[in-house]
Amino acid sequence: MKLLVGLGNPGKEYEKTRHNAGFMCVDEVAKKCSLNFDTKKFKALMAVGNIQGEKVILMKPQTYMNLSGEAVGECVRYFNIPLEDICVIMDDLDLPIGKIRLREKGSSGGQNGVKNIIAHLGSQEFKRIRIGIGHDRKYDTKDYVLGKIGKEDAKDFEDAISRASNAAYDFITSRPFNRIMGDYN
Repeated sequence: MKLLVGLGNPGKEYEKTRHNAGFMCVDEVAKKCSLNFDTKKFKALMAVGNIQGEKVILMKPQTYMNLSGEAVGECVRYFNIPLEDICVIMDDLDLPIGKIRLREKGSSGGQNGVKNIIAHLGSQEFKRIRIGIGHDRKYDTKDYVLGKIGKEDAKDFEDAISRASNAAYDFITSRPFNRIMGDYN
């Protein structure tokens, strides 16, 4: 069983904001796999299906970004999902818009949603796909991440979401993650 978690914030006011890059990415994966987010469980919207013989859960925690670990932790414990079968997708201020970065494990990098997931799983040993949103220091960080992507950056951002969703699809179809990293990093 594979768990693919997109991080973001629920609600119309947060749609298409930089901080919802993870939600946008898992939405793309759901489209590719013909899955619908029609299940609400573990404080999350979930799309569940079988992809190439592997049971897959796509998750969008509804706890708001900073408490994402509550939803992820409950799901992981309920289904007894091994850490190596978890991949979390999130925005990253430290990457330029249009870039993605995959990692097999590591610290939160200051991302509060990831920090909360680490706390609830008791481990940093899960895969991540980071989507660059840049960081315009003219703006307060909170205002920047909760802002919408401008027209001048839209194409690069959409390309990054597309590449990240392709990498996420490769993860759920059981391709070795180190090879996926080599292809996308």
